[in-house]
Amino acid sequence: MGAVMIKCPDTGRDIATGIVADRESFNATPVFFARVLCPICQNEHEWFAQQAWVCESDPAAKRRPTQSPSASL
Repeated sequence: MGAVMIKCPDTGRDIATGIVADRESFNATPVFFARVLCPICQNEHEWFAQQAWVCESDPAAKRRPTQSPSASL
């Protein structure tokens, strides 16, 4: 499972649409039209399903420092 993402047309940055799906199911859905309020530019963006993708990785997890097993000793 992952967040369905689109690219903000104003900033070019990736934003979550608020939809959660697995890639296979999302790709099998019929084409649809939706709107999302962008947390970056505060504008409402209209988008079609074929412009979106499923991001199954957690971008925040890549930024979190990892703790080595020896650090807890």
